[in-house]
Amino acid sequence: MAGGVFRTRSLPRLGVVFLALTCGAGAQTRLQVTVFDRKTGEPVTDLKAAAFSVMDDRTPRQVQSAEYTNSALDLMLLFDTSLVGEMVHPLGGAFIAGLEEKEQMAIVSFASSAELIQDFTSSKELLRKAVRSVRYGNTPRVVDALYAAADGGFGNTVGRKVIVILSAGVEGYSRTPEKEALKLCRSHQISIFPVYVVGAERSLFEKLARESGGAFFSARDLKLPPPKLAERVYKVLRGRYVLTLAGNQALGDRVKVEVTGPEPGRKLWASGMAEN
Repeated sequence: MAGGVFRTRSLPRLGVVFLALTCGAGAQTRLQVTVFDRKTGEPVTDLKAAAFSVMDDRTPRQVQSAEYTNSALDLMLLFDTSLVGEMVHPLGGAFIAGLEEKEQMAIVSFASSAELIQDFTSSKELLRKAVRSVRYGNTPRVVDALYAAADGGFGNTVGRKVIVILSAGVEGYSRTPEKEALKLCRSHQISIFPVYVVGAERSLFEKLARESGGAFFSARDLKLPPPKLAERVYKVLRGRYVLTLAGNQALGDRVKVEVTGPEPGRKLWASGMAEN
């Protein structure tokens, strides 16, 4: 555990790759891609293979097919409990309410350290009880909390592994370098979805999402009440494209995915994660 940021029992070990992939002989190269509209926060579900451009370092990779699918979630909620974190409290209840029957959630509170306050469960009653128990104080360390959550794990979960960061939007000088947290996430199959209130750390949240096949959401920009915001985020969390690329050679460490939509000028976001 980097920096000793978890102060509770250890989470089970888990397994996110960003855009790095190693394929065996004869295997297809497949890439999972999240696409959403940056202005509205809505998922984009109607793209064809020709809309995607994949660059492996500086080498283009041909996209043979693109299929949009939906998945149930195993969701770890990183809940900001710092001195400024109380503004995200209503979002916690909204995300719990939006959990579907076959999905499960764990809750990790974070300020100067991270603490598992509810292990994975489908019980909304237990999840709400955990959120009601939080106390606010100290400095938020988002990247430390992310590392601790990824290092601790999703255990034997079987759904799409995602970490949703509910943050006031402030980072308080984490001891863990961003690249180390992302490397850990990319060594497992976890995507990061920051949801934040203010824009102080917008670039950090965009980077975390981009390099883990996730997406980011500004509550202030979207101007939605918590239940509607959670509903919109869940639509993006559950849906993704699976791209099949020509050839079976392994992708490099840095792959860029771009998309062009049917409407010129529409600002679409795309980030990818290799499929095992």
